[in-house]
Amino acid sequence: MPGPKEQPRSRNWIERWDPEDEVFWEETGARTARRNLAFSVLSEHIGFSIWTLWSVMVLFMGPEYGIDPAGKFFLVSMATLVGAFARVPYTFAVAVFGGRNWTIVSASMLLVPSIAAFAVMEPGTSYTTFMWCAALTGVGGGNFASSMTNINSFFPLRKKGWALGLNAGGGNIGVPVIQLVALAVIGASGGPRVLLGIYIPLIVVATVCSALFMDNLATVKNDTGAAKDAVRDAHTWIMSFLYIGTFGSFIGYSFAFGLVLQTQFGRTPLQAAGVTFIGPLLGSLIRPVGGKLADKYGGARITLWNFVGMALATAVVILASVEKSLTLFTVAFIALFVLSGLGNGSTYKMIPGIFQTKAQAKGLTGEAAAAYGRRLSGASMGLIGAVGALGGLGINLAFRQSFQTAGTGTGAFVAFLAFYAVCFAVTWAVYLRRPAPRTVASSTAEAKPQLSYAEV
Repeated sequence: MPGPKEQPRSRNWIERWDPEDEVFWEETGARTARRNLAFSVLSEHIGFSIWTLWSVMVLFMGPEYGIDPAGKFFLVSMATLVGAFARVPYTFAVAVFGGRNWTIVSASMLLVPSIAAFAVMEPGTSYTTFMWCAALTGVGGGNFASSMTNINSFFPLRKKGWALGLNAGGGNIGVPVIQLVALAVIGASGGPRVLLGIYIPLIVVATVCSALFMDNLATVKNDTGAAKDAVRDAHTWIMSFLYIGTFGSFIGYSFAFGLVLQTQFGRTPLQAAGVTFIGPLLGSLIRPVGGKLADKYGGARITLWNFVGMALATAVVILASVEKSLTLFTVAFIALFVLSGLGNGSTYKMIPGIFQTKAQAKGLTGEAAAAYGRRLSGASMGLIGAVGALGGLGINLAFRQSFQTAGTGTGAFVAFLAFYAVCFAVTWAVYLRRPAPRTVASSTAEAKPQLSYAEV
């Protein structure tokens, strides 16, 4: 018989789940939800590490591998591409298979790219083989979408911001952690197989913990209608574009930072690894701060000025690149990471607010408006996350082209600067620009939802 504080389970399926009921939450729900959150973070954290595996593997690939910088950038681009597309099916897998069941599957799938890399990581392996191994790590990128979807179902609305922020931040930190582990391995004169020998057992631990300690929610249903509605809504694609600028920058720079230091500034693998973890670490830790600032001042306002900051930091990076100043380049690049993390928090905070505003514009109030907002924002988040991750692909392809044609990353940074300017303009035009005064009463009523977007 289950204990008084645990929800009865049948083969790890919870039949009744009502976190909005405060009595249920205090007596039963909170303990179960936090347990699932803890092991979801563990799996997602390792997923991010494996997704960004090749950003550190290329640091081990010296001249004996026969791969030039453009080829290395293309390797990490392949991982980014597959990870971005994997987020779409992963978003809906939780409702089809159950959160616990899919976490077991998604965690165990991380063994495939890890074991493959362990088997082939040596000079003489064909570039095509390395490409396939890099593509396989994309399954780690999908973990974010399914993990966020799953945890979103466990927590009440009043707790979702904290829970999702912790889940996302704990996952993102997987990027600097694998870079720190790689630094330790390189510093100890170890090879890439030592790094993989550390992570393969951790994947097994995460898989076993998911099976033993997580649950499926029978109340979660696969709402394909919500997905269709989200696809048809213009705000899904506008926010996807803005998320390219924030999360796309974070993940793209995470893959590329060490390689840029090696290629443009002649850093050794140990020197590069000693710096590359700092940016992703700070960018991950500051993500909840972006959400808090958005709570206080409005996500659109924080996002707008965040793009100004990213543009200014990029301008400094361009100057440092031209002047060949390693110190200025490193400081400005790390500032870009911090701002991208801040923007990740503010843009994701905007999504539920936008759909809540749309619900109110439709005349919905109370629980009906909240239900509409949850339904559309939940469905759109997977799509926004997938498209945003494609920004990382664009960044790595831009670096590849820039180094291939000019031997420097300056041209790529100029393109990024122009893109942040466009993101600023889109944020202002769609979410902050005040509409022209109207003389017709009905027109004034139609303008109200647009004005309220400033607070999302």
